[in-house]
Amino acid sequence: MSSELFRVAIVGASTLKGREVGDVLNDRNFPAQDVKLLDAEDALGQLETVGDEVSFVQAVHRSQFEKTDFAFFATEAEFTRKNWELAQNAGCTVVDLSYALEGEKGASIRAPWIEREIRSIPVPDLQPGPVVTAHPAAQVLALVLLRLHAVSAIRVAAATVFEPASERGKAGMDELHEQTVNLLSFRELPKGVFDAQIAFNMVAQYGENAATSIEAVERRVIGHYRRITEGRLPVPSLMLVQAPSFHGHAFSVYVELESPIATGDLLAALQGSHIDTVGTGEDSPSNVTAAGQDDILVTARQDAQHDRAFWLWAAADNLRIAAMTAVECAEAMVAARPKGKVQ
Repeated sequence: MSSELFRVAIVGASTLKGREVGDVLNDRNFPAQDVKLLDAEDALGQLETVGDEVSFVQAVHRSQFEKTDFAFFATEAEFTRKNWELAQNAGCTVVDLSYALEGEKGASIRAPWIEREIRSIPVPDLQPGPVVTAHPAAQVLALVLLRLHAVSAIRVAAATVFEPASERGKAGMDELHEQTVNLLSFRELPKGVFDAQIAFNMVAQYGENAATSIEAVERRVIGHYRRITEGRLPVPSLMLVQAPSFHGHAFSVYVELESPIATGDLLAALQGSHIDTVGTGEDSPSNVTAAGQDDILVTARQDAQHDRAFWLWAAADNLRIAAMTAVECAEAMVAARPKGKVQ
């Protein structure tokens, strides 16, 4: 880490991801001299905390990005698309957690955990394009399958990803909460985000008026998985299911290996940086136990019909992984910022 101090802006400071980015910046002692909290008009004037500092959320305009080094866009995709060039043109390095910029020319999709695992660290660019954080589910699947591939070639891989409401931001969390309350009081369900009942329910398709589609999320997860694994792994068959949970991804992963391996040895191969394995008799991973954790929680059992096949059950804090990825991307790019006084 550089001894230089940098100025940082969090765009979407009042969002779930924005608050998590602030927490991770503080937890990792990112060398920030100043952190500006920016957001859309409906959040202006709110008080938000980063570390021990309490600040007002301010409006986004070009002058806010002047003499700022890193801009984290943790807001809605449309707001990112509208404002990111203000930051880039002012000289900021843009880190996008909204996925809005994944199709922009010069954009890269980054996952430092995976880069270290496959020993493929990008060369620092003195004029980097926007950096898009890889989808948390893509990172979990990539890291788990990379660890397995290191001990045996993978013949078949398939995964079901249980998506939490928090992946749709505060609006998704609020809609799940309101649907739950309204169902218990026999009132009409709000459906502005999902256009479907998700309270006390699991669905593999949103309504036609939903803000996004499950199929689009599946394509993003697989697309990011392909980019960050650089063709080194088979691509798993994937199904995404909207779960009636507020926070945290859960994963059911089926793998068939080329070589036989004992369950204990498989868990030992998975255990390591960013993965914490859970053995028999311990609490099974869940979105509740994964909340606030930096690591992916994983357990495994052998398939009853195939001696080289296993079922993995995993859980991870989706917001925490997204924020850690964003901050680690900035840390990796510190070396590319000009030396000397704060920019």
